[in-house]
Amino acid sequence: MSDSRKPVIQYSDIIAQSATSRLVVQKWQVGDVRSLEDCVAEEVPVAMIYNGISHAVMLATPQDLEDFALGFSLAEGILSSSKELYAIESVHQSSGIELRMEIASERFSQLKDKRRSMTGRTGCGLCGAESLEQALRLPEHLIVSDVVFKRKSVLKALENAVDHQVLQSTTGATHASFWVDANGKIAMVREDVGRHNALDKLLGASARKEKEAGFVLTTSRASYEMVQKVAVAGVSMLVAISAPTGLAIRVAEQCGVTLIGFARSEQFVVYTHPERLV
Repeated sequence: MSDSRKPVIQYSDIIAQSATSRLVVQKWQVGDVRSLEDCVAEEVPVAMIYNGISHAVMLATPQDLEDFALGFSLAEGILSSSKELYAIESVHQSSGIELRMEIASERFSQLKDKRRSMTGRTGCGLCGAESLEQALRLPEHLIVSDVVFKRKSVLKALENAVDHQVLQSTTGATHASFWVDANGKIAMVREDVGRHNALDKLLGASARKEKEAGFVLTTSRASYEMVQKVAVAGVSMLVAISAPTGLAIRVAEQCGVTLIGFARSEQFVVYTHPERLV
C-alpha cells in the first residue's frame, strides 16, 4: 500500500548557504562494491523579488547570488544599469532563497506593466512576448569595438580554464563563465549548475566594477540566450567550448558580436565577425 503523503523538499540552512554538500554513496565497479564520500553540487530555488513582488524563480547554485540577481536583472532588461539596483537582501526559507531587491521606481513601474501583459497567457517558450520582435530581444545599438584579440589569447584562456573551475573539479556538475582580458588572462570566473546562471553571475559581477577590455568564455554551447546576454552587456566576443545554434549565429552577426564555437586547446571555429581576431 502506497504512502499518500506528499513529499516535501526542504533546504536546511547548511545546504542553502553552501554550493556543495557531502554524502556517503556506493561505488560499483567490476568485482567490487565500496562506500565512499562524494561531493555534489547543490541547486536551490531562488526567487527574484523586486520591490516586494516576485517575478521569477530559478534553480541555481547558492553562491554569488548578489551577482546573479544583478546579472539576471540586466540581461532581462529589468534594469539598464547597476545603479538602478539600490539594495539586495538574501532571505533563506525552508523551500529556497528569496533575493529581495529594491530597484528604481521607474524600472519597477515598467516591470509591473510587463507582468500585466503576461497575465492570462499560456503556452511554452518565451512567455509574455506579444510578438517575435519582443521574444528575440536585442540590444538597442550595434556593438562597435576597436579592440582586437590575438588567437593565442583565446588558446591561453582555454588552457588555464580548468584550473579556475573549483566547483567543477570537486563535483563534475557545473558550468563556468570567465571574463578574459585581451592578453588571455582569466580575470574573473563564476560557476553554477546552470550555464545561463553562470553567465548572469559573471555579467553581474563585472557590472559592479571597472574591467579591462576582454571577452567571455563559457564551458557550454552557445545558444541564442547566451549571445543575447553578452550583447546586452556590450561584450564584443563570446567563446564557447561547444557548438552554437543557428539562431545564435544570426543574432551574433546582427548585433556585432564575434562568436566562436568548438573552442579546444589547439583550435576553434569563428562563426561571425572574424575581423576582431588577428
